[in-house]
Amino acid sequence: MESTAGLRERKKAETRQAVHEAALRLCAEHGLDNVTVEAIADAANISRRTFSNYFAGKEDALLYGDEQRIRLLVERVRSRPPEEPAWQALRGAVRDLYGELGEPEVAWAVRARLAKRHPALLARQLANHAALERELVQAITDRDGTADPVRPRVLAAGFLVALRIATHMWTDEQEPRPLHEVMKQVLDHMEAPF
Repeated sequence: MESTAGLRERKKAETRQAVHEAALRLCAEHGLDNVTVEAIADAANISRRTFSNYFAGKEDALLYGDEQRIRLLVERVRSRPPEEPAWQALRGAVRDLYGELGEPEVAWAVRARLAKRHPALLARQLANHAALERELVQAITDRDGTADPVRPRVLAAGFLVALRIATHMWTDEQEPRPLHEVMKQVLDHMEAPF
């Protein structure tokens, strides 16, 4: 019974990922306004009804990857050793995440950025990032046990800015190094005293 449930969940995750990738590819090629849910469902080889079982709309399908990485990052921060300082826990969480997921392809990152230039998606993406920042602040606060409300906010915001800078450098400048190396360099600079 447990293996059947595990197989079912794995198939659902694979379908979600296939729909996400189809949405990303089509929106990068044609623009969000020119892509329909039906086109995404066809590209993912599923019915419109099946699409609706997984996502409320094309925006949800497009942002699925970001939302999954956000959840995983927060989980990895929370699972780091409790004695580890917060900044090291944040860095370790990113390292763990890339160890699990592997290095993203530059082409995927460029398509994702192109697809997200739509105002409705940008607003949704900002809301996702604000939620991530709040969750990281809470994870840092829980880990440090501090009553200082400023330190966890500064750490979370600085960390997310460093990740954003590294990602932009990697995609916009087509940095030849792997993303995790660019992130390490940027995080090293953030960690150094000003």
